[in-house]
Amino acid sequence: MYFEYSETEIAYLKSKDKKMAEVIEQVGFIKREVDTDLFSSVIHHIIGQQISTKAQATIWKRMSDRLGIVNAKTILEADPAQLQSFGMTFRKVGYIRDFADKVHSGAFDLEAISEMNDQDAIKELSLLKGIGVWTAEMILLFCLQRPDIFSYDDLAIQRGLRMVYHHRKIDRKLFEKYRRRFSPYCSVASLYLWAVSGGAIPEMKDYAPKKKN
Repeated sequence: MYFEYSETEIAYLKSKDKKMAEVIEQVGFIKREVDTDLFSSVIHHIIGQQISTKAQATIWKRMSDRLGIVNAKTILEADPAQLQSFGMTFRKVGYIRDFADKVHSGAFDLEAISEMNDQDAIKELSLLKGIGVWTAEMILLFCLQRPDIFSYDDLAIQRGLRMVYHHRKIDRKLFEKYRRRFSPYCSVASLYLWAVSGGAIPEMKDYAPKKKN
């Protein structure tokens, strides 16, 4: 399943920003996979911190193969050493078990998150061990498919903005200017800025000052 957007979002962003319109034309429609199960999405994001996407996928496959269904019950029933053997650090195992325990006991209400506005959902998710604001924002975008997520803490988003708009630096004030411009469809704008940051338009370069050796 992919992040859902349509001509409505594209037409809006094009009408608001000429350079974004050019990016959308050159990159085309973007398919980004989403995980609509909030429990597995949180686990995925904890596993994936500071490792490659490939390593994350490998660990998730090992976990799924051994546990069968990955849910609060199966995680709590598994020995911590077994969870660590899938390729996770001891700290991440602790985060995952703490989250599973909160869900299992009812201390953390998954369904309530889906009903919250973005700000409250980010705040609530950030209370979990191992989940910061950036991770919470990514969960809102790639699990709950919220349409207006724009993460200042995402270095690739900042890089994409520098490349598209020829800025040397993106400070908070400048970032908020673009947030206002792209809202209420910041999530789709994010998809295109990530694409640019990743080299989707080869002729675009990063205008950040080169670091001195």
